[in-house]
Amino acid sequence: MNTRAPAPSPINSTAPAAPGASVSSMPVWRQFYVLTKPRVVQLIVFCALIGMVMAVPGLPSGPELARMAVACIGIWLVAGAAAAFNCLIEKSIDAQMKRTAWRPTARGELSDKQALSFSAALCAVGSAILYVWINPLTMWLTFATFVGYAVIYTVILKPLTPQNIVIGGASGAMPPVLGWAAMTDQVGPEALIMFLIIFLWTPPHFWALALYRVEDYRKSGLPMLPVTHGNEFTRLQVLLYTFILLAACLLPFIYGMSGWLYLAAALVLNAGFIWHAFKLWRAYSDALARKTFRFSLIHLALLFAALLVDHYFI
Repeated sequence: MNTRAPAPSPINSTAPAAPGASVSSMPVWRQFYVLTKPRVVQLIVFCALIGMVMAVPGLPSGPELARMAVACIGIWLVAGAAAAFNCLIEKSIDAQMKRTAWRPTARGELSDKQALSFSAALCAVGSAILYVWINPLTMWLTFATFVGYAVIYTVILKPLTPQNIVIGGASGAMPPVLGWAAMTDQVGPEALIMFLIIFLWTPPHFWALALYRVEDYRKSGLPMLPVTHGNEFTRLQVLLYTFILLAACLLPFIYGMSGWLYLAAALVLNAGFIWHAFKLWRAYSDALARKTFRFSLIHLALLFAALLVDHYFI
């Protein structure tokens, strides 16, 4: 469970504090709220919802809509718990980076005990909701995603290897699988295809961000790819991954889970991503890296929206 270093997720969408915002001026409830990385969690829940919708043939019934709503709440709570735990673990790193120095944990506005208790409470409530009202499979998959992001990625992989975002990206690619499991109590090939798309989307999305934030990562001591292998190598990896991503984005059409509308959208969106990556590879600038990062967010959101529209109207 873009949008993060950001979380490896489509959840790898990264949003700075509002201009002029001061954490110390926030009420306590809002300090807790921002720990959940709301924009990141919104993308996670959106991708999970797409998984739910794709798992239901035709228009969902009233009970199915209610089930989707409850599943989204449970997934949101556990994803927010993982984000809060990440803020706690990385508070010293966040304090050194302009992008994250505003977070309440980085500024010391919330104590370790408060952040940990908040994360544990969200995880417990979200897991209980999923176990009781959805199914045990969804609960365990969601909890495994929490562990994958909050522990395996944040604590182990991120400070250990420049391939952290590639390996750890598996947790960020899980939302459609969670959504599919919530409606079917199983993990189908369609869910795995959506997982693969997000998994391959994550590295070029995140490395575009890391390119123009490289000094922050160098200062923090994290072994991000632009720090360990340089700008030119990272730009090449971004370009190569966009070609691999294109192949993955064709799978829904090839497998038969989507039609021509999705195929057209996938071709246009991936052509745009490849074009941005190609320009970035040929001639680097921070502005172009930012444009590539922002386009990657548009790419994922519109790609999954195209899956949704195609599912209902074609």
